[in-house]
Amino acid sequence: MESKKNPKANVGRNSSLYFAVGLALMLAITYISINHKTYDKELIDIGQLNLDDIDDEEIPITEILNTPPPPPPPPAAPEVIEVVEDEEEIEETVIESTETDQQEEIVEVEEVVVEEIEEDIEVPFSVIENVPVFPGCESGNNDAKKACMSEKIAQFINKKFNTELAQDLGLDGIQRIIVVFKIDKTGNITDVRARAPHPKLEAEAARVVNLLPKMKPGKQRGKAVTVPYSLPIKFQIQ
Repeated sequence: MESKKNPKANVGRNSSLYFAVGLALMLAITYISINHKTYDKELIDIGQLNLDDIDDEEIPITEILNTPPPPPPPPAAPEVIEVVEDEEEIEETVIESTETDQQEEIVEVEEVVVEEIEEDIEVPFSVIENVPVFPGCESGNNDAKKACMSEKIAQFINKKFNTELAQDLGLDGIQRIIVVFKIDKTGNITDVRARAPHPKLEAEAARVVNLLPKMKPGKQRGKAVTVPYSLPIKFQIQ
């Protein structure tokens, strides 16, 4: 049985095209309707400027006062210049020329002797080349002289030091005193300083050390020098 419907009259053959066109139109209409803005004419007021309402500003009239100028200052009195006669006679200083000529004799200057000042050099007792020599310790090398000197000084301190002073001061137990002094380049004892538990013990230690005999000074490179010496003193009170 043949179909009586004309294939060209088939509406569904272009349905996809119609759908796309319709969808595009609907999106365009929707976009325009969303972005469309309307304004209420009653709410818009641009305002008007009425120049007639501005009053003319009244500018006050100021009066110009003619102030008279100040009077001129009185003329200054002329200074009286007193002329004083100069009775002092001033001797003019004559500046002589220092230039010489060929006829002037040249005087020879004698040699200037520069006096050398000896420096007071200190060398520690432990490193000095020739140690100071205590009386009675002249023999032996440096080590022997050091040992002899220490022994002689200890004997001297034990003999001269007043050990009863610590007991009188109410001290007990072992008392330690440190005495530092110098043997200068002439062999004398100088710059004695002591440190002890009591000031009277310090004074007694300094007194005894100042009684040490004069020694033969120490030497470094053949020259007499000052030698510092440290002496510890320790005794116990019974």
